[in-house]
Amino acid sequence: MKALTVPGTLDALDAIAEYTIAAAEAANLDPDTSYNLRLAIDELVTNIIQHGYKTADQTGTIRLQAILSDRALILTIEDKGVPYDPTQKSPPRDLHLPPEHRQMGGLGIYLAMKSVDRLIYERVGDRNRNIVMIERPAGLNYDWSEG
Repeated sequence: MKALTVPGTLDALDAIAEYTIAAAEAANLDPDTSYNLRLAIDELVTNIIQHGYKTADQTGTIRLQAILSDRALILTIEDKGVPYDPTQKSPPRDLHLPPEHRQMGGLGIYLAMKSVDRLIYERVGDRNRNIVMIERPAGLNYDWSEG
C-alpha cells in the first residue's frame, strides 16, 4: 500500500484514520481488531503531534506505511519529533480508580499498547519509528495493490 505523508497537525487525523481503515479492510481484519488498530494509531499519532511537535514548538510530518503479509498487518509511523519510546512508558498506576480520580496522562499510550499484538519503537537517525503489528488469521487471501 502506498505510504501516506501528512503534516504533523491534528488536522491530519482524519486522513490517518482513513488510511488505517483502508489497511484494516485490505487485511480482512474483523471489526473489533480494526477498531483496536485505529485506536492505537490515533493515540500514537496524537501523542506525536501534541508532544513530539507542538509542545516542543516544532513542525514536521508524519509518514505511515502499511505492509501486509499472510501473517500480519504492519503499520509503520515515522516522525522527526522529539525522541520518545512509548514502549518504555509504565502503565498508569491508578487504573483501579474511577476516571475522575485518576491523574491526567499516560492512558492513551497504555491503550495503544493493549490494542495491538506488538508495538516496536526504533530511533533511526533523526526519526522516531513506531511499528504496530496485528496478526492475521491463517489462510487469508488478499488483493493488495500499490494504489
